[in-house]
Parts: sequence; structure tokens; C-alpha cells
Amino acid sequence: MAVYALTGFSLVSLLSFGYLSWDWMKPSLVADVAMDPVEKSPPPTFARPPHIIFILTDDQGYHDVGYHGSDIQTPTLDRLAAEGVKLENYYIQPICTPSRSQLITGRYQIHTGLQHSIIRPRQPNCLPLDQVTLPQKLQEAGYSTHMVGKWHLGFYKKECLPTRRGFDTFLGSLTGNVDYYTYDNCDGPGVCGYDLHEGEDVAWDQSGKYSTFLYSQRVSKILASHSPKEPIFIYVAFQAVHTPLQSPKEYIYRYRSMGNVARRKYAAMVTCMDEAVKNITWALKKYGYYDNSVIVFSTDNGGQTFSGGSNWPLRGRKGTYWEGGVRGIGFVHSPLIKRKRRTSWALVHITDWYPTLVSLARGNLSNVPGLDGYNVWPAISEGKESPRTEILHNIDPLYNHAKYGSLEDGFGIWNTAVQASIRVGEWKLLTGDPGYSDWIPPQTLTNFPGSWWNLERLTNGLRKSVWLFNITADPYERYDLSEQRPDVVRTLLMRLVHYNRTAIPVRYPAENPRAHPDFNGGAWGPWASEDDGDELEDSREPLKSRNKKKKCKICKLRSFFRKLNTRLMSNRI
Repeated sequence: MAVYALTGFSLVSLLSFGYLSWDWMKPSLVADVAMDPVEKSPPPTFARPPHIIFILTDDQGYHDVGYHGSDIQTPTLDRLAAEGVKLENYYIQPICTPSRSQLITGRYQIHTGLQHSIIRPRQPNCLPLDQVTLPQKLQEAGYSTHMVGKWHLGFYKKECLPTRRGFDTFLGSLTGNVDYYTYDNCDGPGVCGYDLHEGEDVAWDQSGKYSTFLYSQRVSKILASHSPKEPIFIYVAFQAVHTPLQSPKEYIYRYRSMGNVARRKYAAMVTCMDEAVKNITWALKKYGYYDNSVIVFSTDNGGQTFSGGSNWPLRGRKGTYWEGGVRGIGFVHSPLIKRKRRTSWALVHITDWYPTLVSLARGNLSNVPGLDGYNVWPAISEGKESPRTEILHNIDPLYNHAKYGSLEDGFGIWNTAVQASIRVGEWKLLTGDPGYSDWIPPQTLTNFPGSWWNLERLTNGLRKSVWLFNITADPYERYDLSEQRPDVVRTLLMRLVHYNRTAIPVRYPAENPRAHPDFNGGAWGPWASEDDGDELEDSREPLKSRNKKKKCKICKLRSFFRKLNTRLMSNRI
């Protein structure tokens, strides 16, 4: 009874705010196939290549910014977005490594072999070494390049480290999540190590400093020591607001009236991060960079609802291919934008930043064939139409196959048991198991976890493996049109087939005991020698064994929910 009442509440709420007022019975046909990503746009007409600051936050929900109606205070983000261009048709990936790999390479994860899950600390895996990265292209264009924050693109060899992949300097963590003060990370019982690095060395002396403060202070220090006459690229990948939920007490006190403890701590972390962005912006102005700068802000995936995040009114959460998992917060703030103070509905994907930023830097893209991203600067700066008309959200052949999917359900051309999702024009198709599929209004977080678990049980009973939505008319994915429009389903399945033919084999090797921090002085870091061959990456860990992670001091909350529902495997990051 409580389940239906709660579900009804969310529907009534949508109705009361006019969210269901579209005409969804008359969708148009599928848009034309996307143009070639390498098609060139006119170069920008800046006097000098701009300074580029790319800020990426971790696990920040779509609802968790002031200008999306949140109860969380983000005055800096609100102001920067209001004075720049808000990207309200902006897409990212549902989990950490995929978003970061696509940002750094400009390629879909099916084209780097990282289409399944994340890179785990003990895996002999990293961003493929044959990929020319975004910072490497900017270095070629004369930029000084710096990274501060979370890497999460592999580190088993030194060749995988940020300083070997195009960054002049690096301060941050290599794994997926660490303690905000001690920088410890546990990857299982007794498998714990320190993870904060300065360049290629372990930064033991920085322990005890709250990471959000540490990272913003490092950005200010970089700007103070560099000349604004020379172009600079700084990639700021905040650990915030990923678990563990930790914040200085003074920020938590601001939200003392919040009944939900997780939401209270999470809100404090978001506001603290907002102030860190304020300090970075202030440093840009103080040291003479601001007038010739481009600030890009992006989240890496949807918010994790059982860790305080909210994606309302979108469906789903982090780790899913519903809009709540893949539609991100994004904006661009720059004095160089021609049409400022507006909202853009141009279709933009995280792969687009690679060609966009390299073009802004007057770099050379002709020697980087096969990019999946587009130069979207004219769409952002001038309000022109986006060159992008479709997005491959992903094809993951290793994820648990849907129980009710089949080749027959896919018109004999696609096995709908396979987890996949694609957006073409205004249409979005999902197959397989897209992940937790309900809507969670912020109000329900007070009743957590009981209401969440009931909703999960309700939605798990759906015997489906194909969904079709007109995202333009139905952005909250309320009305599945797969049965009404089999013609569109078939067309989008053919696009999946097309992309799947270009996919490279999945890189997801078994964990190696040599990666244990005890063999590396108590810290996570490179453990394979240059003489180790590719055989380290050849074996694949059985899927069942990846569900057998046990409790560790930092991971208790995640372990608890894995016991409730093994389908949360993709969220263990």
C-alpha cells in the first residue's frame, strides 16, 4: 500500500508542476543519422588561445544545484551558470571511469574497450596507451597542462599515470574513492592503502587536509606560479561529492534542519565544493587569467540516491541508463562567449569536449581520426544548431543479461537481453537491464531506506527488455512507446547494430594480488613492471566473483545495499 501511495505522490507532484503537459501521442520520425564528427567548424576568432579550466564533480545529482530548484545552496555555480550558458540537453555516462575516459579521449567507451563497469584498483587495466589524450593535444598546442583530483583511469603501470598521459603536474588520487581526510581506500577486507599522489610520488605529507580545500588551494597555487600570457589547461576533478559522506562541521551545521542525515552531509559537501569553485574563480581574476578564460563545469554521472543525491524529476540514478543516470549538470562560463546569459538546449555529450577544447586551443585534430565527439563551441557561444544528433549511451555485453530479453524481441537483429542504450534525435531506446528505474522525489529521502527498497522491489517485477521514449516530449521517461512505435524501435536497433560492429573487445581483466598496497609500501600505485606483457590483461574475472566483495571500514554502506540487491553491482565505485 505504501508503495502505491508513494508512487502516486510522485506522479501527482509531476502533474501539479505541469511536468506531464506535453503531447506525446504525436512524436515525429527519427532524426537523420548524425554527421561525421570530424566535420570542421570555423576556428574561434580569439586574439590568443584561451586558458581552459575544466571542473568535474563526482556523483552530483541533476537536482543538486540551486538553479535546478534544489534545497542545497550553490550560489557560485548559480551565478557562473547564469552569466554563461546553461547546458540543459547535456549527457554524461552513468558511472565514473566511462565518463572520464570519454572526456579524455573523445571516444565512446566501446571504442576504448572500457564499456563494462569501472577500472578497479587491483585490475591490470588503464586507459589504452595508444589513445592520444586531450591534455596531450593541448600540450602540442603550447599549453601548460595540470590535473588536480580524481584520476580513476588506471595506474597498474607507470605509463598509465596522469603525468605520462599528458599532464605536466598531478595532485590527486588514482582510485575511485578515498577518505576525504586520511586518503585511505579499501578494496575489500584487509586490502587498504593510502591514495594521494604528487606527480608520481606518494604525498604522505598531505594527509589530514580535506580534499576539496586541498585541491582548490592547489589550483590557486598553479595559477599564481604561471604567467597569464601563456595558455594553461587545468583539469579539476573534485572527489566531491562521492562517498564517504564527509564534510567540515561548519558546513553540516548550515543544514541542521534537514531530517535525512545522508542528505544533510551530502548537501554540506556540495556547498563546500561550491565555495571551492568560488576560490578558483577568484584566483583566475586575481592573477590575470579570467578575461581570456573558458570555465567548463560538468558532473560525471547521476546522483546516488541512497547516499544523499537527488536526480528529481528525472527517472533512475547513478549506474543506470535512465535520464537520472546520464543527464548531467553542465554549463560554460567565459567572457569569450558571444551570446551569454542564456540556456542552451543543443544536444551535447561529454565526448564533445575533446574536439571543442582542442579547437579552442587552435590545436590539430586531423591526426586524431575516429573521434566520437563534435566541436560544439558554435552551438555554445553563438547559439547555433548542435552538430550532434545522436548519442550512443553504451553497449555492455558483459553486464547481467535481462531475463526476458531475446533476439526474437529485437526483430532478429539485436538480442534485447544485452544492456544498451542510444539516443537518436528525440528518441531514446533502452534494451536489457537499464538499472533501477523509479522516480525518487527529494521528499521521500526522509523515509529512506524503507521506501527505496519497496520501490526497488516493485520495479524489479517488470518483464521487459525494450523501452522507447520521446525524450523531447517526455524527458522524465513516463510513457514507454515501444509497442506503439515498433518502426522506431527497429530503426534504433539498427543503429545499435551499426555501433556494435565498430566496438573493440572489452578490457576487464581479473584482479591481480600483486596490486595489494602492502607490496607497495602501504599505498596504491603502479605495481607492474615495464617488462610485464599484455598477458596480465588477457584473463577475465567471472561475473559472479565480482559480487563477492565484503565489508571494509570505508565501504560498509555500499556493502549493505549490495546484500539487499545484487543488481547494484555497477554502483560499487
